Amino acid sequence: MSNDAPLVQSVDRALTILEILARRREAGVTEIGRELSVHKSTAFRLLGALESRGFVEQTQDRGSYRLGLGIVRLAGAVAAQLDVSRQGHAACERLAAEIGETVNIAIMDSGRAVNVSQSRGAASIASHDWIGKQTPLHATSSGKVLLAFTPPFSFREPLERFTVATIVDTDALEAELDQVRVAGWASTAEEFEVGLNAVAAPIRGADGAVIAALSVSGPAYRLIRASFPEVAKRVMAAADEVSERMGRV
Repeated sequence: MSNDAPLVQSVDRALTILEILARRREAGVTEIGRELSVHKSTAFRLLGALESRGFVEQTQDRGSYRLGLGIVRLAGAVAAQLDVSRQGHAACERLAAEIGETVNIAIMDSGRAVNVSQSRGAASIASHDWIGKQTPLHATSSGKVLLAFTPPFSFREPLERFTVATIVDTDALEAELDQVRVAGWASTAEEFEVGLNAVAAPIRGADGAVIAALSVSGPAYRLIRASFPEVAKRVMAAADEVSERMGRV
């Protein structure tokens, strides 16, 4: 048996407890232990771990448990991700039509940029499908935006090289992120894939914090470096529109 087996079993049981409480609204230790086919002491220990993180809480009579506010926090994070995709749809479709290239919205997840929305321009018929794809923060325009405008992020060194143009020196990357903060937009020129360029700008929530990045990407022979500043103006305008829809004043 793997050394990780007991841990995996505990995680599975903890998740099952959450499912039990979601179904039953409330349940006591004995009931939960019975459904898990474990001793009451095991159920109590698992509930204690979940309670310490706010995922479950005891009812007023202290005799049973229910889901806690920690679940609401997680659900809120997922809802925010889904909401930015929905609120950004119109702006992304319009920008894709204007520029003719692919427009994406990406969020940060587990140290990667994950695309949650995509709109295709007329010229991007053969472009990639980026929905749900995880991409590196240091080698993509959206990733650079998320790095530049979120709390200090510890880079995993060494930075992975994808092409000869990939920035793999952390000092050089930090210097570029400083420029991104000043300019309000980021770009990549064949840093993740040979022949692919991109420009991105931040989307902010109601409190002003950056919650996502909106990007335009296309073939390097069409989306040329010289066009980046002009494209960035349109990208920033679209990102600001989405930010307003997300409650940013």
